[in-house]
Amino acid sequence: MEELNIYWGLLIASAIVALAMFILLFFISAPYGRHVRRGWGPSINSKWGWIIMESPAVIIFSVLFGISDRKIELVPIVLFVLWLLHYVQRDLIFPFFLRTKKRMPILIMFFGMIFQISNTYLQARWIFHFAAPTAYTPSWLKDPRFIIGVIIFIVGYIINRHSDLVLRELRKPGENGYKIPFGGMYKFVSSPNYLGEILIWIGWASMVWNFAGLLFAFWTIANLVPRARSHHKWYKETFEEYPEKRKAIIPYLF
Repeated sequence: MEELNIYWGLLIASAIVALAMFILLFFISAPYGRHVRRGWGPSINSKWGWIIMESPAVIIFSVLFGISDRKIELVPIVLFVLWLLHYVQRDLIFPFFLRTKKRMPILIMFFGMIFQISNTYLQARWIFHFAAPTAYTPSWLKDPRFIIGVIIFIVGYIINRHSDLVLRELRKPGENGYKIPFGGMYKFVSSPNYLGEILIWIGWASMVWNFAGLLFAFWTIANLVPRARSHHKWYKETFEEYPEKRKAIIPYLF
């Protein structure tokens, strides 16, 4: 079977799984972070679990870029830099600032790795190999879809990074308890870090303008919207003084 047929088969299968996960996660909270619970088998230190889980996004994307004939072309280089801007931070910097002592089930780490391997392959292989030679010429940088995508990506990145910073500064060294976060987009929603992540990949989908990018945006929504809803419910149940007007993830709406 030709690789392109395998590629499209994986893309379709991933879309079906994403839809199923979107529905399932409204009923079952993924057991990591504040929602961790027994019954999911052996666990691993959260920091190392996160690093191992996210590492394929850096490694595979870099390898597929490095072996591509398009690695000297401007648009693929820009997309490569933007991808790594997010994932180097997410995989190699963010975990070392985690102050939680809670552990990650190895099963969750494994599922996360499978997603990162397949999704990174889908993203990188199309951009650096399967896309038509005319798809990502330098003129694409002036296309409104690319420009709008970059703007959304950067806005999402800023929201995501600032929200993580707010959470990190809630706890002093040695503290492990949870507190109500304030500042930035926390004025409007309980999970602005997730909102930022969603915006990042909506922006990416616009920049790359292909089915793989659109699927990644949907996967992010399918995973993070139900989790933000679980976070919001947990905050309201845990803190009586939690701001009533704050929504879960979409300001003023949800």
